[in-house]
Amino acid sequence: MSRLAVAVLAVCLVLGPVAPVVAQDGATGTGTTNATATAEPTPELGACTGTMTDPADGITVVSVQGARFRPEVKKTTARLVAFGPRGNVRWVHEPEGVVWSYDIDPLPDGDLFLTATTRVEGEGKTKFVRFDPENQSAVWSVTADFHDTHDADLLDEHRIAVANMRDPDPANGTNGDSLAIFNRTSGEVEWEWHFDDHYPPSVGGNYSDDWTHVNDIDPVRGGEAFLASPRNLDQVILVDRSSGEIEARLGRDQQWSTLHAQHNPMYLESDSGRPTFLVADSENDRLVEYELREGANATAGTAGEGGAWRRTWTLGSAESFQWPRDADRLENGNTLVGDSRHNRVLEVTPEGEVVWEVYAPWLVYDVARVSNGNEDGGPTIADQGAAGTYNLSGDTAFSLDQQEACASTLDAAAGRGSFFAPGGAVDGVVQRLGGLPVVVGGVVVLVVAGVAFRFRDRLV
Repeated sequence: MSRLAVAVLAVCLVLGPVAPVVAQDGATGTGTTNATATAEPTPELGACTGTMTDPADGITVVSVQGARFRPEVKKTTARLVAFGPRGNVRWVHEPEGVVWSYDIDPLPDGDLFLTATTRVEGEGKTKFVRFDPENQSAVWSVTADFHDTHDADLLDEHRIAVANMRDPDPANGTNGDSLAIFNRTSGEVEWEWHFDDHYPPSVGGNYSDDWTHVNDIDPVRGGEAFLASPRNLDQVILVDRSSGEIEARLGRDQQWSTLHAQHNPMYLESDSGRPTFLVADSENDRLVEYELREGANATAGTAGEGGAWRRTWTLGSAESFQWPRDADRLENGNTLVGDSRHNRVLEVTPEGEVVWEVYAPWLVYDVARVSNGNEDGGPTIADQGAAGTYNLSGDTAFSLDQQEACASTLDAAAGRGSFFAPGGAVDGVVQRLGGLPVVVGGVVVLVVAGVAFRFRDRLV
């Protein structure tokens, strides 16, 4: 055996593997190994963990857009990040050719469905990806001629429900913003519902540019209806596919006390069958839940005293959230929140207590708890007997330095971190071995072993 081989072997034995670890908390899940459970996250993978009162029921996947706002505005890498039940980083994936990462949906077989933006000859196009997290690879992907879709849902192996935004035709004075069903196999649009058949050009944003900014589409009642979020119209609508009619409407254009530039609403029903909308009310920096009053006009859009909709829940404010853009009701009654510009994901109780918190710099867009499925929904706030207005409590509130360390950890897990940077290979070794003194001791052992090998003939 050569001296170099012996030296390499010694380094390997003392330092162990320095590649990113994909699982450390012992819970089995998609694309992970099954290691022994630990009471606390391992240091090198726990750099992104905040409050952790209770372990999560499953893997949490986060779509990170890749943009930071402090201390400077900067475009960073779009990626998907998976966290284990105790907040440890399971894996980080950077989809090929993706500039902006948006909606991420768990599928029944364990795959994930991603909606993203790519560039083709300098022009933004939409990329749909079916991703296998176990093999960390795309099952298939297709680039479609939609400009910048933020949300789509896979209806079956071929058909995709699409929230088509930013589709103006200034030359003809029209706008094609729509809800659509796209067949990825044939490349054809099979069904369309156009906003300009139901709204005048005077409402919302610039009709010749980003008019509706429809950022969400969810199939409801087995796909018989679609829940949609035209952000620039400050409302959430439920559209019947067969009739094309708007069945329900929450909010009105510029009625900002109800909703203001909202994202990712979720359709729920009370035990009595009452329609309920859970919404990330983004520009109001809060989460809200509204239920339709008995006998009210579902399409009125009005809320408040005497309105068709009654707000049953309000959580947070600008003091606690910064541009939340996702809120999913979990089966246990808690809510999973994507707090976008705070670069974090929270699980909160109905009373606003944080029981689970992780960070995912930079700019969280969508979050999903894999065990909860895609938009299944848990109990309404009213059914939990928890109606009211609450402040957020129990969160950690990472400093910028802590977020930088977390970002370095994610970079290293993605294979792009610096060898000596926080969260990089050397830092991981230091943490695994219990600190710098142990590493120094390891180096001393290597030196002694090297000297002994050099003079081995004289020692025999």
